[in-house]
Amino acid sequence: MGVADVGEFGLIDRVTTRLTYGSACLLGPGDDAAVVAAGDRRVVASTDVLVEGRHFRRDWSGARDVGHRAAAANLADIAAMGATPTALLVALCIPADLDTAWVEELADGLAAEAALVDAGVVGGDMSASPTLTIAVTALGDLAGRAPVVRSGARAGDVVALAGRTGWAAAGLTVLSRGFRTPRVLVEAYRRPEVPYRAGPEAARLGGTAMIDVSDGLLADLGHLAKASGVGVDLRRDAFDVPPQMRDAAQALGVDPYTWILAGGDDHALVATFPATVVLPDRWRPVGRVIEGGGVTVDGDVYDGPAGWDHFR
Repeated sequence: MGVADVGEFGLIDRVTTRLTYGSACLLGPGDDAAVVAAGDRRVVASTDVLVEGRHFRRDWSGARDVGHRAAAANLADIAAMGATPTALLVALCIPADLDTAWVEELADGLAAEAALVDAGVVGGDMSASPTLTIAVTALGDLAGRAPVVRSGARAGDVVALAGRTGWAAAGLTVLSRGFRTPRVLVEAYRRPEVPYRAGPEAARLGGTAMIDVSDGLLADLGHLAKASGVGVDLRRDAFDVPPQMRDAAQALGVDPYTWILAGGDDHALVATFPATVVLPDRWRPVGRVIEGGGVTVDGDVYDGPAGWDHFR
């Protein structure tokens, strides 16, 4: 059954009955706007958009997978500010002949990813469009803490990573070459594993700057370095190449460090900390903040790609 057969409001009813809202939601879908608790009296907000053919393909990912990815991309931005996600708002622009089951499964994926952090989809909008587009706005709570911004890194700080990089990029390369294995890499592309709790943890530890790795570690650290007016030097030996990635790279003729250093969509968190901070196991030191500018690897400019650019 196509979405045109059930109509806008019928589709909204089908979607909203599948959602849960999280403990911060005081009033969910059904009125002109939702009401979300903001005990901190400040709200952290971020928006991201996924466009079919640019950010996902339906022949590569199921609707549930796309829902997970769309939610994760936004929830990770909230965590990267040192905040706890509380709610999502989702706007869907969908072709009139799209099967309603696809939209329902998308809602299931959105709800399941949000539930990992006790958040929920509390509202949104729908419209007909020839291009399937998913726009998500995430809200979050700082719980009395100062936000961890990109501009606070200082020379002498330790650069540390929570989560993994390169897995989703490796999965994308596998899919783009027409393969479906190694499955662990393909699944990493379809559903990122985001270290959400590491964001507020970094804030409590005294992290000086932080960013979500969505476009590639080198590219995103470049944004942090520019905002802070510093340089960053990474240690190549801080990054292990997992066996599945090593084997796939050899088979596809790819340098695996291209995936690890420049691949996006894993949504790891990278932060800087004073050298005196004792980091928990979740945070792995991978480099240091130095005087100057830009990002280097073992003291040299990296000669490979830096990361993703939406307009290139």
